[in-house]
Amino acid sequence: MQVIPVKDNSQDLILSTELPPFLIADLLKCPSLPTLPSVAVDILKIARTDDPAVSDYAKAIERDPALAMRIIALANSAFFSRTNVKVSACQEATARLGLDATLAAVLSFSLLPNKGVDSYFQRIWMRSIIASLAARHLAIHICPDTAGPVFTAALLQDIGILALRATYPEEVNNLLSTSPLTHRQLSEAEQELFGCDHSQVGAWLAAKWGVPTSLAQRICDSHSEYDIAAPDMLCIQLSGPVADAWLSSQPAQSLVTVIREFEAFEGAHTISLRHLLENIQQQLPALADMLQMSAPPLQDNESLLAEAQQLLFHQTLLLNARLDSQQAELASLNKRQDDLETRSRTDTLTGLANRAWLEEQLKKRFTLCKEQSRTMTVVFIDLDHFKKLNDKYGHQTGDNVLEKFGKTLQALIREGDLAGRWGGEEFLIILPDEKAAAARVFADRIVQHLEKTPMAYDDQSPIHVSVSIGIACLSDGGFSGAKELIDAADKCMYFIKRTGRGGIAVYGERNTPEPPINDFPTNGQPVTD
Repeated sequence: MQVIPVKDNSQDLILSTELPPFLIADLLKCPSLPTLPSVAVDILKIARTDDPAVSDYAKAIERDPALAMRIIALANSAFFSRTNVKVSACQEATARLGLDATLAAVLSFSLLPNKGVDSYFQRIWMRSIIASLAARHLAIHICPDTAGPVFTAALLQDIGILALRATYPEEVNNLLSTSPLTHRQLSEAEQELFGCDHSQVGAWLAAKWGVPTSLAQRICDSHSEYDIAAPDMLCIQLSGPVADAWLSSQPAQSLVTVIREFEAFEGAHTISLRHLLENIQQQLPALADMLQMSAPPLQDNESLLAEAQQLLFHQTLLLNARLDSQQAELASLNKRQDDLETRSRTDTLTGLANRAWLEEQLKKRFTLCKEQSRTMTVVFIDLDHFKKLNDKYGHQTGDNVLEKFGKTLQALIREGDLAGRWGGEEFLIILPDEKAAAARVFADRIVQHLEKTPMAYDDQSPIHVSVSIGIACLSDGGFSGAKELIDAADKCMYFIKRTGRGGIAVYGERNTPEPPINDFPTNGQPVTD
């Protein structure tokens, strides 16, 4: 075997995951790293030229008579021969195969020593052979001009496994013997163990051999997420799951995955999965024989597809039921969350906003008004003589009054306003974009409603309440914060309480004394009932 050639295309690769430096160092030091014989190196040199010719390929192959005979046999196989005419010369065989398939065959023949010794080695190559057949069939239907390069890349997509196994035999053998892994699980385990998976390693190795950069890049991207924008790459990426299903101990179950992936591809309607499987079944024995491998037993594709469709239908039903259950659970969780948020903002007795929510909203709205040059008004309300009412009728009646008053406010405010219980028998209403005059009209409606409507009954006797109301508008004072605005309305309310209760005072109104922010009753104590 010849060492890795001097020509190195690895620097031109765009790896989805960069190979860690320790891995590159170990690969380069590995004495059993897969290498190529001189004829394969010569073929690669020709492939790298601007205009490779069939005759140049043939001359290089003829220097290895055994390889030449295998290339001729491959060209005469059912896979590549469309007529009964047999070719007998290497140049004719190369012309029939095409340059890409010839390159793939040379590399495959060169990299398949001691095939009968290692069953896992054979399985890896059988997966690659089946994938190459699937990729070629897909490319013929989706992007026929790239069928040759797609076939070659699919055939070589797993060579990185051979490189990793040669470099880290104990680790890889342990990985493979731990439990049966799907190909995707194998890639994930390699990522965890080596910092990349075998598709990146295979692309690096192929580039080190000097294969065309486009081929190495296709190997690198063969295990990536489906690239709908690149039909040639999509053919290669879809080919792996098809091969996995073919080799699976539960092929029908594995075909369900393939069916789902094909359905996700917009061009799937142009591809018959049944025809794809039939094509693999027809071509696999000949191609495996040419590579001196044993093809898997033939399968009843019709029965497999029917079973897979049944499984898919059953899984879809289960999935829909699970989704319905999850959506119902999510809706229930969202409702509970909404209920919790509502309760955290609500005064339990009156059903209005609580003080914490009022303060939070007032700060936000105050800031918004300042930023957008808007206004708002707050209305501060205190139920008159509430302590006496409690003493006379009892706290239950007092609670009934508070509850009824809360419902009254909720019925009188408009959408966008916010009414809340400030504490005890005090209430606060935020009126966005309203000035003091409109707030006074609103306050008058509250007073008139209370005059007509009792808030409770005592042995059929109606209990009416009056209120003291203070109003402060943002536009009527140089308020530096929401707290000062509330204080202004609060002081106006206290002004009414000191002057007889049952009235309305507006901050800054001409006929209403303007109590300073720190104003208290003359005895220095707050007014109480």
